[in-house]
Amino acid sequence: MKHSLLELELANDRDMIAARQRARQVSALLDFDAQDQVRIATAVSEVARNAVRHGGGGRIEFALEEDGGRKPALSISVADNGPGIADFETAISGTTSSGEPKLGLVTARRLMDDFEIKSAPRLGTAITLRKHVPRRIEPLTRARIEALGRAVAAHRTSDAGVEMQQQNRDLLRSLEELRLRQEELTRLNAELEDTNRGVMALYSELDERAAHLRSADETKTRFLSSVSHEFRTPVNSILALSKILLHRLDGELTSEQERQVKYIFQAAEQLSTLIDDLLDLRKVEAGKIQLRVETFTVTDLFAALRGMFKPLFVNDNVALAIDEPDELPALYTDQGKVAQILRNLVSNALKFTTRGSVRVSCRLSQGEQLMLFEVVDTGIGIAPENHRRIFDEFSQVENPLQTSVKGTGLGLPLSQRLAGLLGGGIEIRSALGQGSTFTLAIPLRIDGERGAAALVSSEPATPMALDRVLIIDDNEIERYALRQFLSTSRYEVIEATGGYEGLRLARQARPDVIFLDLMMPDVHGFQVLEMLKAIEDTRRIPVVLFTSQRLESADDRERAAAADALLMKSELSRDSVVETMHRVCGVAEADDVRNT
Repeated sequence: MKHSLLELELANDRDMIAARQRARQVSALLDFDAQDQVRIATAVSEVARNAVRHGGGGRIEFALEEDGGRKPALSISVADNGPGIADFETAISGTTSSGEPKLGLVTARRLMDDFEIKSAPRLGTAITLRKHVPRRIEPLTRARIEALGRAVAAHRTSDAGVEMQQQNRDLLRSLEELRLRQEELTRLNAELEDTNRGVMALYSELDERAAHLRSADETKTRFLSSVSHEFRTPVNSILALSKILLHRLDGELTSEQERQVKYIFQAAEQLSTLIDDLLDLRKVEAGKIQLRVETFTVTDLFAALRGMFKPLFVNDNVALAIDEPDELPALYTDQGKVAQILRNLVSNALKFTTRGSVRVSCRLSQGEQLMLFEVVDTGIGIAPENHRRIFDEFSQVENPLQTSVKGTGLGLPLSQRLAGLLGGGIEIRSALGQGSTFTLAIPLRIDGERGAAALVSSEPATPMALDRVLIIDDNEIERYALRQFLSTSRYEVIEATGGYEGLRLARQARPDVIFLDLMMPDVHGFQVLEMLKAIEDTRRIPVVLFTSQRLESADDRERAAAADALLMKSELSRDSVVETMHRVCGVAEADDVRNT
């Protein structure tokens, strides 16, 4: 519905000035603020000038428009008597005959909320400008509209000099506002530059510290390797001399002497095992361990295990059962490394099981791509919070058997590294007092390139079994949902509530995969992605964009291409999350392993 407030003729420059004055008066009565009053007056002035100088004059109408579904608006319609405009967009582009840009109607369109033009040759041009009235205005009842009409009619226009003074004041006010905004922009830019310098300094310091840590790690590796080799000779001598004494090659021993020599022999054996494990760990880290790939069956492997553990098994309260495998395909991998891993797992199970059983079994995964070896015991168990810790070097969990059972804290870390070298990994399911289940998953056939690369690689091989996932998302509910989908699998989940915190955790924790949200308050996810891929320590970590934002623009799609995968929050499910992680990390599907 349209309520007319005022109509004016447009015939000359004086009428143009009157139209501008009336536009300011009407907008003031409608409670527009000072800036909007200037915008409306300027837009009306430009359209009125166009009607007078190019359209041969016309009429201007000020009105209030109401539409049930839209906000009330001040409507200003200008109709001229000119030849019309055939193509408005072409007409307002370029320059005038004097070389000036055609800014009049363009400016008017930008200053108002709505700009509507109707034009045809020889029928003139009608332009309608609209500006939504402020929310604070009183409801537009019939009485209110009539009162506005009377107020508009009561106002009178002043002469051109007064209007010129008013325009100058408006211009000065606008210039002052621009100056204040420029000062604020300059201040913000200075703050941003300071922040950027601080961030760059922080990254530089982190890079320097990372280089020091890498250097220290390399020094530690060389030291341990050197010391381990130096220890081997005297330890072997102790073992040999102890055997000579225990075999009575130089005469009989008293019972007390025999006990003492046995203690010496046992201590030397523990030290020898420690040295061997240290050397193997350093070889894996340095990429110098050599794989001896061959074809063998699980039956042969289990037969060798039975023969090795039979003479060492002395606890009558614990039953060791190595199940006869079903018809399983042959393996093409390093049999010695597989046997070494299983020996470590079985030895640990026997150490920490005082009553019950230790059972070794084997089966194929559902996808028949992995061989799954399980070592299940009825021992003391391991609390969930320590599941990751037991794979750290020299880490031992306190338990009631520590006084009688000794260990180096290297068996499980070495086994996990060796499993990764074979393209697999080790998982654990355990709870205090409920025993433990260790699952070794390895591919049926090792990649030939992996075996060759093991001789020259400078970094540890990436385990097939992922361990650590970093979620960077400011939304707690979204983080919770993603965490729940991972709660029944092997993954340790780390969470960051913002982009900068996520960058810090990515460098510290070195996750196996990162889920990254895009819309975050501190920094956009695309910027975080760029920094992750630019930093040496994180550029190789797979990144999955985890977002509800549709990538509509070509620029967004181009920036997203730097990520390894895109997962929409609307399509979130446990299968999609795990499948995406496996795909970006090059992990074969193994449903049985995921569900353990």
